[in-house]
Amino acid sequence: MKVIVIGGGPAGMMAAITASKQGHQVTLIEKMPSLGRKLLITGKGRCNITSSLDMSKFIENTPTNGKFLYSCFQNFTNQDIIKFLKEEGLEVKEERGNRIFPVTDKSLDVLKCFTKKLKEQNIKVEYNTKVTELIVSETESEIANTKKEQKLKIDGVKTSNGVSEKIEKADKVILATGGKSYPLTGSTGDGYILAKKVGHTVTELRPSLIPLETYDVEICRKLQGLTLKNVAITITDIEKNKKIYEDFGEMIFTHFGVSGPIILSSSAHLTRYKNNLEKMKNKKIVLKIDLKPALSEEKLEERVLRDFNELKNKQFKNSLDKLLPQKLIPVIIEKSSIPENKKINEITKEERKKLVYLLKNYEIEIKGFRPIEEAIITSGGVSTKEINPKTMESKIVKGLYFAGEIIDVDSYTGGFNLQIAYSTGYTAGLEVNK
Repeated sequence: MKVIVIGGGPAGMMAAITASKQGHQVTLIEKMPSLGRKLLITGKGRCNITSSLDMSKFIENTPTNGKFLYSCFQNFTNQDIIKFLKEEGLEVKEERGNRIFPVTDKSLDVLKCFTKKLKEQNIKVEYNTKVTELIVSETESEIANTKKEQKLKIDGVKTSNGVSEKIEKADKVILATGGKSYPLTGSTGDGYILAKKVGHTVTELRPSLIPLETYDVEICRKLQGLTLKNVAITITDIEKNKKIYEDFGEMIFTHFGVSGPIILSSSAHLTRYKNNLEKMKNKKIVLKIDLKPALSEEKLEERVLRDFNELKNKQFKNSLDKLLPQKLIPVIIEKSSIPENKKINEITKEERKKLVYLLKNYEIEIKGFRPIEEAIITSGGVSTKEINPKTMESKIVKGLYFAGEIIDVDSYTGGFNLQIAYSTGYTAGLEVNK
């Protein structure tokens, strides 16, 4: 059986390897000059391979159509990808938040495991080649008018390498072209166009796991590069007095606003809450940061008072070194409205209480999201209603399968999205012989 896999990311590579193991003749088509480009930048170049959580928790961490993935997650689990990597000589380690990383801290080593396996399986890889069309024909059931679904069947693909075009015949085609985020890695939304042309529905595409822009750009630029660890955040719709999201962990200030793990996770909730940037305009969405979540306001005030007593003859600007990162001190001073040159022993109780409240409730107004091209994940994609969840086969075109980010499923940060890629890729590859 001839199988063509379109897209050389983790989903496509896993699909190709799985199909090849069953004795099929497999060709992997990648439009970029190399495989796994997006994989290389995951986890800041370290690759958060998966999560150590139970697989049932993966569904809970997949807000978009998580239940659709039940069979895939059973077919290929987090333990399976760890075993796969270990068999290829790469050990893994667990870090905070149940995150699994390679012991080498290099995403390139994860990619090497996949490419090594592709070579061992004698899988043909066509680089710098773009699939421009899925070749389909009517099935006999369409002619007999006996079936409502799978009225078409796959016959092959039309490809172009920029010089010439050709048609490659195939019994099965697995579409694993990724989403629309990080276009420099090859994820430019080509797969959506191919799927639409053969009758599939593509749901609204939105950024997910994406940095947030703020109205307080000047302050964020002053703090650019500052990482806050072990802080608690709450994102609230002030207009409705409704809490949208809360989390604890690490964030970072950027030249446009805020980013980091807990901000990226919050964006997944925020995009669903407001759906898109246009609907966020003229709405007051506030990010509240608790800089000292381990201390109650009372305990924090005791701590501040203790520091003040030790430094009572110093100026206010020299009193926060033990409490805050150096870069944050001028901003907090400005927000507190306490003159920086005021002597500590002259600061009133009301001013001190205001400072404590500020440290527990530092507010930044959210303007919107960065462009979808900067998102880690694309939310939206080929409708799950048109895909068999047990096989990943199209319900519209017989012999056409889907894997990875092209499908309308996405998760929070923590290795869940990569697991979706492996699990759907494995299932699509596994089922091509049925």
